[in-house]
Amino acid sequence: MARAATAAAPRLLRTAMLLLLLVAAGRRAAGAPVVNELRCHCLQTLQGIHLKNIQSVKVTPPGPHCGQTEVIATLKNGQEACLNPEAPMVKKIINKMLNKGSTN
Repeated sequence: MARAATAAAPRLLRTAMLLLLLVAAGRRAAGAPVVNELRCHCLQTLQGIHLKNIQSVKVTPPGPHCGQTEVIATLKNGQEACLNPEAPMVKKIINKMLNKGSTN
């Protein structure tokens, strides 16, 4: 009986150490800063959307995450839509949003 308890002790110790390691790693990962994905967010774009539906516009210039300019409109219903930055309608929307922001 004592021999069985002695043989089980290293196994129990290894299990406890593994559990402790997993808990510590989980706590560290939970506190780590969130990193944005290093890829383009806009895979498909719209040529335009009615200005009255747009709450805000975010323009992301090309960088290491993506080689193209991305225009992401947050709509008043909470959805996001990717807009084609080269489309004439989108250029007008961006100008209106910039002018709206500078007058406030």
